[in-house]
Amino acid sequence: MGQMQPGEFSKDSPSDQAPDPNWVGTPIDKDDPDILAKYEPYLRMLSRTKMRRAYQAKLGASDLVQQAMMQAIQAFDQFRGETEEELLAWLRQILVRHLCHVDRDLHRGKRDIRREQSMEQQLAASSMRIRNLLAGDGPTPSQNMMLGEHILQLSQAIDRLPESQGEAIRLHYIEGLKLSEVAEIIGKTSGSVAGLMHRGMKTLRSQLGS
Repeated sequence: MGQMQPGEFSKDSPSDQAPDPNWVGTPIDKDDPDILAKYEPYLRMLSRTKMRRAYQAKLGASDLVQQAMMQAIQAFDQFRGETEEELLAWLRQILVRHLCHVDRDLHRGKRDIRREQSMEQQLAASSMRIRNLLAGDGPTPSQNMMLGEHILQLSQAIDRLPESQGEAIRLHYIEGLKLSEVAEIIGKTSGSVAGLMHRGMKTLRSQLGS
């Protein structure tokens, strides 16, 4: 397994930097029987940023992701993409449908296509922030060859952080919220949140840059 270099994990603020337009994507091995399982941590990280706090206690992110993964496994023969980026987009679509389904069940509402499309766009933006956070100042095609593996390493590393640090980092660096917004959500002062993120990022750099 390739190791990340310290410079590849250098962003200290949310980024929506566009990908290299000349880069065509990372090919995947669709015959790999474990290919979907490799992206479970990635989906779990995204789901935790989008699950409303009101129903997180009723259905954990892991349970939701398990349901999405089961559907993906059952429908994988319908996937027509050839690159990692296409696979991630397909998995996000499945995750969005499950997130919205839970929301409808708890609020007894009808399906809202516009909400699904909006959430899908938000998850895509979060996914781009993850990539930019990992790649630093603009990924090259050769760097992107290992980016999928790095995304999984980051997902797993954030899961190992203390809960408050992990939540602050997800909300700020992955969901793109301002420091004051993160502080309001988790019920702490902006100074406390800044401290949580500083310690969490220091730990992540140590783990991912070694």
